[in-house]
Amino acid sequence: MKWNLEWLRTFKAIYETGTLSAAAQELFISQPGVSLHLNSLEAFTGHKLFDRSARRMVPTEKGKILYNYVIDPLKKLETGEQHFHKRALDERVTISIGMCFETFQYTLEEHIAQLPFNLIIKFGEYPQMQQDLDNGLLDLIITPQKGNQQNLQYEAFSKERIVLIAGCQTDTSTLESLLSDNKIKEAAQLLKKQLWYSTAADMDHLKNYWSTHFGEHPDFSPNYIVPNISSIIRCLSNNTGFSIVPDFLCAEALASGKIKLIWEGTSPVENILYFGTRKKTMYQEEISQLETLLKEKW
Repeated sequence: MKWNLEWLRTFKAIYETGTLSAAAQELFISQPGVSLHLNSLEAFTGHKLFDRSARRMVPTEKGKILYNYVIDPLKKLETGEQHFHKRALDERVTISIGMCFETFQYTLEEHIAQLPFNLIIKFGEYPQMQQDLDNGLLDLIITPQKGNQQNLQYEAFSKERIVLIAGCQTDTSTLESLLSDNKIKEAAQLLKKQLWYSTAADMDHLKNYWSTHFGEHPDFSPNYIVPNISSIIRCLSNNTGFSIVPDFLCAEALASGKIKLIWEGTSPVENILYFGTRKKTMYQEEISQLETLLKEKW
């Protein structure tokens, strides 16, 4: 008797999700089917792999050992499945693209319905995007960071400028006077006393801007940490408070007067934005179409 690959995939899903029901949802099979796979695997190994509780399946020591044995081979098999899955000739091509959430909202969201191919958008950290691109899990990424993978190439296509903004109801007269008189340290002290918005993922904008223009690390914490930059713009619109964001993400709110641009700095902080692709791809036509859309939007 040999063990079944599906038993191992079910075991992995239970281990990672923690419940039979969640594993069933992930695998698109019934919960009794999950239980059957687990029971069969435990019978084959002769070991109990999970301690069952009312709320969670807790792996036993044997379960942990088995997981460490099978996780890497299973991941390789899943990656191979994505690469070599046979598609019908009339099936639409599927392109996977990695970018930040706000970039998707600003550039691609309105065009999704018109694209002649399927599109999967993934959000995450830039180093992980580069790794997924190199491994073939993504076909295109938009990033301000260039990786060093030999299989990847980067094309600069735009810049983002990091700027200080405020809600249109914010009294900025004193601050703007200090900045106009080049009283930078006094302006920094005043800014530290204001209400600030940021996101957990984009604290680097604040740190880089502050260290470049004020010559120090920002020694204060934002008052409000919200999910993304779009949330910051909505919170500041027709309201009070400050934030530091990329200029292209707040262009519409600035044009409508809902927020105001306070200071770009004496020497603006700018990030070059790149298209990242693999040097060899079978989806060059679709990728070129996406790149054209993005260039036009910027």
